[in-house]
Amino acid sequence: MRKIIGIEDQELIARIAKAMGHPTRVAILLFLASQDSCYFGDIHEELPIAKATVSQHLKELREAGLIQGEIETPKVKYCIHKENWKMARELFVDFFNTYVEKDVMC
Repeated sequence: MRKIIGIEDQELIARIAKAMGHPTRVAILLFLASQDSCYFGDIHEELPIAKATVSQHLKELREAGLIQGEIETPKVKYCIHKENWKMARELFVDFFNTYVEKDVMC
């Protein structure tokens, strides 16, 4: 049985997809997904881009709820937001499962 995706879920899917719509953000998510947590400097060392650019990408991912940051003065530690990550996975599974393959040429 297919789950009906309501307007709130549609908006959430769009917000998450937009946040993931840049290759650098995907790289950041993949890096964080492979770690328990890491500091900003670790992310910056992993990616060959300016610190300000890394900060902007982290901000977008944080605002979409995919990651969370914890201040440990003077550093900020980032990790995947586990509950939101699970919810996003379920939303996208439901979204992609709405298409039922048919024998009709389109």
